[in-house]
Amino acid sequence: MAKAIGIRREDMYHWERRTPLVPEDAAEIASSGIEVIVQSSDKRAFPDDDYRRLGLRVVDSLEEAPVIVGLKEIPIDVFEEGKVYTFFSHTIKGQPANMPMLRRALDLRCTIIDYERIVDDAGKRLIFFGNFAGLAGAIDTLWTLGLRLAWEGIETPFLGISQASTYPDLEAAKGAIRDVAARIGEEGLPDEISPLVIGIAGYGNVSKGAQGIIDLLPLREVSAAELLNGTYKEGRKKEPIVKVVFREEDTVLRLDRSRPFDLKEYYEHPERYRGAFERYLPHLHVLLNCIYWEPRYPRLVTKGAIRSLYSGDGPKLRAIGDISCDVEGGIEVTVKATEPDDPVYVYDVKSGDARSGVEGEGPVIMAVDILPSELPRESSAYFSRILKGFIPAIASADYSVGFDDLDLPAPVKRAVIAHRGELTPDYRYIERYLHRAGRPE
Repeated sequence: MAKAIGIRREDMYHWERRTPLVPEDAAEIASSGIEVIVQSSDKRAFPDDDYRRLGLRVVDSLEEAPVIVGLKEIPIDVFEEGKVYTFFSHTIKGQPANMPMLRRALDLRCTIIDYERIVDDAGKRLIFFGNFAGLAGAIDTLWTLGLRLAWEGIETPFLGISQASTYPDLEAAKGAIRDVAARIGEEGLPDEISPLVIGIAGYGNVSKGAQGIIDLLPLREVSAAELLNGTYKEGRKKEPIVKVVFREEDTVLRLDRSRPFDLKEYYEHPERYRGAFERYLPHLHVLLNCIYWEPRYPRLVTKGAIRSLYSGDGPKLRAIGDISCDVEGGIEVTVKATEPDDPVYVYDVKSGDARSGVEGEGPVIMAVDILPSELPRESSAYFSRILKGFIPAIASADYSVGFDDLDLPAPVKRAVIAHRGELTPDYRYIERYLHRAGRPE
């Protein structure tokens, strides 16, 4: 069979409109001698005709394509025996919800290449949507803040911001935020929320995207130490918004306080540290969570910390934008993920329940887990420009050989989590999660 790839339609989530390869990049790949077959979709941000106009074949089924290129998780009944699938599998942490999907792929002797694990020699990810998650997440969180404050009877210019998915493009969203920023610059903010403190946990690609939105507002940045000592309150009339970016050394404390924080040690031995973020919560109005989290690390925000915060008089924390969105993970009060049509809920501090909307006793949680899909054209174009460089090697490889002999560039080979129905050496630890999950019915 000639070298060929299939671009699958995203059918796991109603709101998913992104594509892994935009028409221009798909056509460029095709011009190199690789057949590109496009699965028809009536909701993709780039219509079928955009691909057809560039000479690409659009079909309903990808049965002819040995390599399938997608984005999000794949429904269990879609997998075909022996095929290669490239997508975000969301299985490398042993996520219970996706173990049946992984088991099905293994049973059918499929090969899985997970974008999340396409990394360089230093372990740095080479392909991602993180910055767009940050952009959309920050927009949605500011929108959420405006609604929450209005429910409390505090009218602010933030009501001029809409959800990211409602704007025609990113520039339109930024324009709306610049208008809000101008109003804040002229009118200031009500005394009860001035200075408004926005905390951002993390400093990677997701955080950079979020900061790209927050920095459009009239603000000054302070350190975590300044937040604790109260000096951030100075000059609030001139700069009514304060931003603080938290790094690892701010969020945890070493159990043995006789030795200083050591980043390398923290990542290798997180058990030597405890969470210490609770001390910042009384100072924050908004928290944007942009950190990567695994169960072996201390949580950033616990349910106990939120209960304690809300047991006092008038806690400041109104909204948490959990852009990383690990359910009951780094932000333990993220008790469920959401979709753009029902994006926010209040974590009820008394019952522990999630109540849709912005009303109630507890912080509002924005936990959309497909945030880049709210900016589908820009995020797809960005991702596609990177992915297209890896496609020739992925399409040309001989997957009939054993994993050791599989000829792929090192970054891509590191991302092969399963080959011909077997977990590869670096990912055999996932087997224990598969056993817990059992087999799909």
